[in-house]
Amino acid sequence: MDMETDKKTKITIEATVKAPLETVWKLWTTPEDITKWNSASDDWHTTRAENDLRKGGKFVSRMEAKDGSVGFDFSGIYDEVIPNKRIAYTLEDSRKADIIFEDKGEKTHITQTFEAESENPVDMQRDGWQAIMNNFKKYAEEHQRIKK
Repeated sequence: MDMETDKKTKITIEATVKAPLETVWKLWTTPEDITKWNSASDDWHTTRAENDLRKGGKFVSRMEAKDGSVGFDFSGIYDEVIPNKRIAYTLEDSRKADIIFEDKGEKTHITQTFEAESENPVDMQRDGWQAIMNNFKKYAEEHQRIKK
């Protein structure tokens, strides 16, 4: 049997954040912070977040349009958590995602790879996830600037 036909398209996005690794990790994984940066556009927001950051732990981010017209839970289970290094998880629809955090001194490089879903074009998915990553970068850098 040819397993290639079942292979999901993988999409990779990345960003270099001007903030130290420990700060980036904390802002990426703390529910109060997640609700402040986890959106792809200004007309969406995350109204609540839960994060049990350990292998087998569950996470949920409630994402909603600000006008209340539509919303969904972005959730899954962690497959691996290596503090300040890697987070791997499986979404509720069985797609896998992997995030690598690299310490670059005063900066942190984040690489996120995820399996595309079949509902939307790959470019649209990449742009959406990249927009969230860019939002995180902005939030973390602003946080870092205030902290200094």
